[in-house]
Amino acid sequence: MHNNVLILDFGSQYTQLIARRVRELNIYSEIKPYNNPPKDLSIYQAVILSGSPFSVRAEDAPQPDLSQIKGKKPLLGICYGAQYLSHFNGGNVAPSATREYGRANLSYVKEEEQFLSGISEGSQVWMSHSDTIKELPENAVRLASTHDVENAAYRIEGEDTYGIQFHPEVYHTKDGKKLLENFLVNIAGLKQDWTPDAFVETTVAELKEKIGDERVILGLSGGVDSSVAAMLLHKAIGKHLHCIFVNNGLLRKNEFESVLDQYKHMGLNVKGVDASARFLEALKGESDPETKRKIIGRVFIEVFDDEAHKVENAKWLAQGTIYPDRIESVSASGGPSATIKSHHNVGGLPDYMKLKIVEPLHLLFKDEVRRVGRNLEMDPAILGRHPFPGPGLGIRILGDITAEKVSILQEVDAIFIDGLKKWGLYDKVWQAGAMLLPVNSVGVMGDERTYEKCVALRAVESTDGMTADWVNLPYEFLQKTSNDIINKVKGVNRVVYDISSKPPATIEWE
Repeated sequence: MHNNVLILDFGSQYTQLIARRVRELNIYSEIKPYNNPPKDLSIYQAVILSGSPFSVRAEDAPQPDLSQIKGKKPLLGICYGAQYLSHFNGGNVAPSATREYGRANLSYVKEEEQFLSGISEGSQVWMSHSDTIKELPENAVRLASTHDVENAAYRIEGEDTYGIQFHPEVYHTKDGKKLLENFLVNIAGLKQDWTPDAFVETTVAELKEKIGDERVILGLSGGVDSSVAAMLLHKAIGKHLHCIFVNNGLLRKNEFESVLDQYKHMGLNVKGVDASARFLEALKGESDPETKRKIIGRVFIEVFDDEAHKVENAKWLAQGTIYPDRIESVSASGGPSATIKSHHNVGGLPDYMKLKIVEPLHLLFKDEVRRVGRNLEMDPAILGRHPFPGPGLGIRILGDITAEKVSILQEVDAIFIDGLKKWGLYDKVWQAGAMLLPVNSVGVMGDERTYEKCVALRAVESTDGMTADWVNLPYEFLQKTSNDIINKVKGVNRVVYDISSKPPATIEWE
């Protein structure tokens, strides 16, 4: 890759958003932990320091060695990064009188500064910090302020080193993308040439070189990620790709048959494997969310091991893992941010399984995957399909899983998703689904008292799944959907709608 941007992660939950914003500028970026930076820095043309839950004043504060970066490469410190550059270079960082969090507006912008070109006083920014920069280093120049934060932006004289107290990567900083463009394009001189075309060309070439004539097994799900991964591999190795679509018994209603039919015209070599009984037996009696995920992951691997033995010279297992999967599971490239949940398609294989892993999409966000799919001229129906979790309905049935509960939720989900499509709402929603709750409540049907299940409907809007807001679906639609579910699905007598955003809630309930 040319024109690389290195993002050093100090544990901020926003770090991945920095990478995404940079890539929106068609500039390639990658995240590395502050405590394990790349040994070869020559491939990076600019460096960004992320925010952090740490205080620079703490004894255990991250303290990276920037001797080969500061003053030698264009450098931008964001929040903690800006405080670090100030605190350890003669400035003063102290606790704020109050936690500075949320929207703010620039009250001062230094004129004729290339870094802030096109950004004026009054521009909205997003703050998230409890310390503040009281004094800048002697060789620093203040570039911007807000009403409460005097040193909201600064630069170091004689260097392409900049610091900002706010977060340009979040949506609420209205000119954040422009600021990053000023730094990366106008100051660092990077070219905006990391496009879907370039990604496809580079990835296909890498796959050809890595795999050669060896055979690859890929697990298809019918979703965007695995489908795009399959097409990239198909473009690279053709007939050496063997696709497997596993029915884990936790798919949506009629999904096993419809997905297999969907792939008929894509030129892929696809085999359907119905392992639903095997998964349900392994999950019997288990209600812990993480344990359920691990069981599904284990059985998934076992099924693939069985299939691998049927494919001569199979050496690789391909997965549609994307960047957010890895970030939430193992932190950003192994950095110190908090683990949210595990994903069944992330991590190593057991020793007995001799397949190597290949993940063509592991550096892409969901919206980037769709752009690559359009570049490959894939069916819009596949690219527009809502994300569906790898563990399927297994993490949408709270508590233990039985065939009866799966059947109930499949019917509820079908009514909800089909309704969204009929009402023209499906493409306006990023992800939707139903949750079967471990709650029975009293109801009345006819003249009889019922004591049946409650289901929760969830619909969110997002771009990459890292943050999400609930969708304000029409009351008429929710009323019709609720009536249809209660009247048509035996065992359900109550429907609720989830109006939680992420954060603090996650998109899935487990």
